[in-house]
Amino acid sequence: MSTYVYGIIRASHSPLPQDLDGVGDPSQPVRVLREGELAAIVSDAPEELRPKRRDLLAHQHVLDEAGADGVVLPMRFASAAPDDDTVTRVLAERAGQLLERLQALDGMAEYNIKANHNEDAVLRLIMASHDDIRSLAQANREAGGGTQEDRIRLGEMVAAAVQEREARDAELLHQALAPMVRAVSVGAQSTGWLANLSCLVERRSAERFLTAVDALRQEHPHLELRVNGPLPPYSFAEPPSSPQAEGGITEAFGTAATQQDE
Repeated sequence: MSTYVYGIIRASHSPLPQDLDGVGDPSQPVRVLREGELAAIVSDAPEELRPKRRDLLAHQHVLDEAGADGVVLPMRFASAAPDDDTVTRVLAERAGQLLERLQALDGMAEYNIKANHNEDAVLRLIMASHDDIRSLAQANREAGGGTQEDRIRLGEMVAAAVQEREARDAELLHQALAPMVRAVSVGAQSTGWLANLSCLVERRSAERFLTAVDALRQEHPHLELRVNGPLPPYSFAEPPSSPQAEGGITEAFGTAATQQDE
């Protein structure tokens, strides 16, 4: 049976709860494999690991429990090795790199910030700040809606102004938060989000960070901000000079066999 890997800790880390369960149905008991100054939090890997909400939550719960009493280097969901010996061999071979990342992430947590626009509020701002758009919109109204060409032109002008505002607000958010965090990772954008930032925050400064986010909401009511955290520092497991594509830490283990839900 292969070995599922949740994360890496120091061998001197406080003991994990004895009844801590991991992924799988039934849940697999979590255990610790030690090698030198390092240890891996593992369990037996289920034969068919389904990417269900319960397993995703179980993975994060194990990391949350470990992170409550010390630094943990989180692995991706479904990270696995052929057996325990492979896990300890990776710990030995990559000891220097792993210890460096544990040191860099000590006392840190990840907060993810996603931002989008309140459509009505941002349209009001655009109308107030763009004379040409406001004039054309008024002319169309006075003309009973305007010609199709004028309506298309107005829509294109508004769309361009919204896109410009999204870029400005994404930069505003980055500049406002960057001074109070250790690092920022820009995540993939998806429909509806104008910014998707993962911030590495000192746990002792978390309240100050969240207060700053609340201040941004107050100062810019056209922005809708969603905060998720504290999280294990998934986005910062790799050192900046060692991207995953080059075989970084998160690529050290393979992927457990997964089966999609029907």
